Amino acid sequence: MSPAVDKLEKADPYLLTPEGIKEPPVGWKASFRYFGPGLILSASIVGSGELIATTTLGAQAGFALLWLVIFSTLVKVAVQVELARWTIATGEPALTGYNKVPPKFGRIGWINVLWIIMALTKLLQLGGIIGGVAVAFSILFPFGGDPLATQSLAIWTTIVAAGSIAILYSNKYSLIERGAVGLVVVFSIVTIMIALGLPLTPFAYEGADLMSGLAFVIPAGALGAALAMFGITGVGADEITFYTYWCLEKGYARWAGPNDGSEEWKRRANGWIRVMYKDALVSWVIYTFGTLAFYLMGAAVLHERGLVPEGNEMITTLSRIYTDVLGDWASVFFLVGAIAVLGSTMWASIPSWSRMYVNLLSTVGIVDWKDWGQRVRWIRGFTVALPIIWGIAYLLIQSPVIMVQIGGVMTGVFLLGVVVAVWYLRRTETDPQLHGGTWFNAVLVISSIAIFLLGIYTVLNVLGMTPEA
Repeated sequence: MSPAVDKLEKADPYLLTPEGIKEPPVGWKASFRYFGPGLILSASIVGSGELIATTTLGAQAGFALLWLVIFSTLVKVAVQVELARWTIATGEPALTGYNKVPPKFGRIGWINVLWIIMALTKLLQLGGIIGGVAVAFSILFPFGGDPLATQSLAIWTTIVAAGSIAILYSNKYSLIERGAVGLVVVFSIVTIMIALGLPLTPFAYEGADLMSGLAFVIPAGALGAALAMFGITGVGADEITFYTYWCLEKGYARWAGPNDGSEEWKRRANGWIRVMYKDALVSWVIYTFGTLAFYLMGAAVLHERGLVPEGNEMITTLSRIYTDVLGDWASVFFLVGAIAVLGSTMWASIPSWSRMYVNLLSTVGIVDWKDWGQRVRWIRGFTVALPIIWGIAYLLIQSPVIMVQIGGVMTGVFLLGVVVAVWYLRRTETDPQLHGGTWFNAVLVISSIAIFLLGIYTVLNVLGMTPEA
């Protein structure tokens, strides 16, 4: 082995060695510098789901589904944390674990088959995201006069895809984390400030409006959007899955070291799991406030005006949130914000999906996941291919709202498989001494039941077997 390759493999976060061990920090202050996976997660979450699906739901249902926004972001966190716990204990990413859950179809497990179906629908959702960014840029700087004409949209879609490839091709974790932090800061501050400022405008909401949104009902005609929102807002099945890759690349499992069964390993592993808890909690706070802000803006401004985002006019319709509150000058402000919000999802999604696709190929023997050089080459290949495919999908369909909602529904269905995998891996591979305490285990049970029931309902609704369908 050459010195260069040897050096790279020693830094490989997917390779657990005694040399990579590091003592876990104690307390919030010492843990802060080890946060990162959750911020990448937040960059992905506060994007298409919030700007498109959540705001659209607020426009359709008013304040009535405010409870679902809170429930959607909260209910999946325990499952996310439990899967990450298994990753830290084993050093393996999610799709490797999913493939261990029986039954199998040849070399591929049924959950990974379900993942493939979800991934196909995500081509539409992520195409909608690229399209949203292209529309925002086109309105700011149109090519040929009409910003929504095919020419201008095609040029900007090409620029957005090519720019994403150029920036993210290196696939360095530090670059992805720093970019995510910057984007999260920008869109969080802007969005929350505007949402909190609504009571000072003609579109003010009151305490009674907020209370009416906590009645646990779904208004007639809003079921489809509600199901899509549950699948896509908060931490969805795809984010639960790729959170494990970022926990590995940050170093949590490598720092815990290989499982030698010793008490020292269990102590270190539990220490890094506690750091992961804090990372996930910070992420939850960020994307919950972001989600609530978008929903409140949709309910208070768009619902009152009877405006529902549709087609390529999504961006101009959503811009009414800002222009109706702050005046026409805020249009540019909104468009820059839309680029930051949707761009953050692209920023996190391209490297995340690239890793998941390569991991899937490794489960069927096409790629050797443990080979650092081969893994990186394949990841870079998908980094190039995916934005191109997403851009083509958008140009063929050109309806970001529907594209995002289709992906959201299938994400909700895939949550069923994730819950099954989490409990299977917990029972068969996670050391019992790493399991959470009584309170966490109770929350995990409640979260799993809620996700399972809502996932079943989503399946029945898609099949037209519910009364409201």
